[in-house]
Formats: sequence, structure tokens, C-alpha cells
Amino acid sequence: MSERFTETLHDDYAQSLGVAKVLYDNNSSLQHIQVFENDRFGRVLTLDGVVQTTQGDEFIYHEMLTHVPILAHGNATRVLVIGGGDGGMAREVLRHKSVEKVTMVEIDEGVVAFSKTYLPSLSNGAFDNPRLDLVIADGANFMATSTDEFDVIIIDSTDPVGPGEVLFTDSFYGHAKRRLAKDGVLVTQNGVPFMQPSELTGTMRAFQKLFADWGCYIASIPTYTGGPMAFGWGSDSSKARDVDVAVLTKRLEAAGLDLGYYTPSVHKAAFSLPRYIEKLLP
Repeated sequence: MSERFTETLHDDYAQSLGVAKVLYDNNSSLQHIQVFENDRFGRVLTLDGVVQTTQGDEFIYHEMLTHVPILAHGNATRVLVIGGGDGGMAREVLRHKSVEKVTMVEIDEGVVAFSKTYLPSLSNGAFDNPRLDLVIADGANFMATSTDEFDVIIIDSTDPVGPGEVLFTDSFYGHAKRRLAKDGVLVTQNGVPFMQPSELTGTMRAFQKLFADWGCYIASIPTYTGGPMAFGWGSDSSKARDVDVAVLTKRLEAAGLDLGYYTPSVHKAAFSLPRYIEKLLP
């Protein structure tokens, strides 16, 4: 395997993946999209030179950004996903039969179209599910103008460069809070704190002002390199984060989910942060 893909996210650090075969390499109206095969991770999706997801380890990211807020909430029927054009997040949300409607807002229709063709295992039929309402629109504009309320909001964004940058602003988070129903939970993708400390700190400063209960939890995802990834957590609920393992276990069993990473014990432990991450919180 002579050809290699080298990520361009960080100036002073990079990961390199072997390229067995390039399946797609083109520009949408917004981004450079590439899909290639890697012998360890399967198909790999990159946007503007940055790894977004892989068949091999995507389950970790999607499970932790979905099942933590939904099972913590305990009665989520309306879920909003901002981003997530590959369909993996919608797939995981829709595994909860108690969820009546998933609204997914993706800015780039090209990502959805090629993901259906080149990464169908990620969505696994989610785009054909009648409970999914796919909206092709700018997530920030949608959040600012929508009048709907949601029990759980999941911000499945790219990194804060290019089209994803606006999804990390105080204004966006303020609009998102107004879209939460009573006891609703907002979760966000906040990068790898060891490599992107300001990304987490900025979000946490906004959450501190907005929510009665705010913080983050973590998970280790191999292709999001440089340490564990952080997920922002914001809610005005006094109980969602404090649900104990026994209750989470009952909720998971009731949902009938067979998962690859998430467990109730992992859910609780994920909120225990290494000291260097704690220091990034205001």
C-alpha cells in the first residue's frame, strides 16, 4: 500500500492512513469530499482533508453522541440533529422506537447523496425511515428561525472551520437553547481537547452562561487522534445527568439495543474527566 492520506487538521501534528483504493474524490458546492478504502478502518470519509468518519470506528462516536443524551433524558420523542450528513447519527437515534420524529438539518446535499452511494452502512436505511425529516439548510439559520421544540438536540458538526464554524458561536448556542423543550438536553461535538483546547473552552464558557447544568463527557475514537474526544453537555434539567446506572440499564434494556461501545457504566464514567480537560472548563 504505497499511497497514503495525511490529514491537514493540525499544523504540527498529523495522522496518516493507507489508501487501498480511492472511491470518490470531488468537490461539492461547499467542500472537497473524498472517500477511500483503508485495510484497517474500511471506508474513510474526509472533508477538506480532515477525517470525518470511518466504517471501522464510527460506532463509538455515533453511539456516545446519541445514546448518552437520549437515555439520560428518558422520554425523548422529538430529536434534532444538526449536521450528520452521512446518516450515522440519524441511524442511531432512529434505533429508539420511542422517538417519534427526527429532524436532521444538513447544509450540504452533496454529502447526503454520496454517503447513500459510498457509505450506505452508516445510514443503514435511515434516509428512508418515515420518522426522519431531512432538511437541506444552514443549521445556524434553521436554529435561529425554527419555532419547534426538541427533547434532545445533537450538534454533529465538522470542526470549527469552513461551513462548521458558525455552529460554535455563542449566538448559535443561544438559539439552540430556545429550541429545547422542558428538561431537554443539548450535546455537541467538541473535538480532541489535547489538540483543540480552545474549542472546548469556548463552548463551555457559552454553556456556563446558558444552562443550569453544563459540562462535557469523553470517549476515545481511534481516528480522532490526539487523545479522547469531548462532547459538550447542556441542560436545565436537574436530573438528566444524575441518572444512575440501574435506571440507565433498565432504559437500555427497554430500548432493546445491542451496542458496540455504549454501556450504562461507560455512560456514567464518561463524565469523569482527566485533570488537563477539567482545567479547560471555566
